[in-house]
Amino acid sequence: MFLNSLYTIAEINSGPETIAATIAIDPAHVIFSGHFPGAPVMPGVVQLQIVKELLEQHLKRQLRMKTMRTCKFLQIINPQETPEIKIDLKFTTGEMVEVIASGSYDGVTYFKAQVSYI
Repeated sequence: MFLNSLYTIAEINSGPETIAATIAIDPAHVIFSGHFPGAPVMPGVVQLQIVKELLEQHLKRQLRMKTMRTCKFLQIINPQETPEIKIDLKFTTGEMVEVIASGSYDGVTYFKAQVSYI
């Protein structure tokens, strides 16, 4: 949905239950013209969608969010000031895919979430 339009994957390393990806954000993407003009902010729901897309790409299957245990947006992501975000995912697969996710850049954590997908 947003891969290769809003963001591209600059680097990715993954293991059986981990993904560490650095994404490059396109500050000229149309989403920032409405959110917000002159002061762009990446919507929280978009940050969660990026987590889902990275996980879907790794698992090679579609996912649907079942529950969200916690979600904290700790800092605003302004793409002009924060051109890259490092997304770290730890997950287990079973009946559901249980995920602990975070996004950071240059020592600053922007979001944390614990999410279950089916």
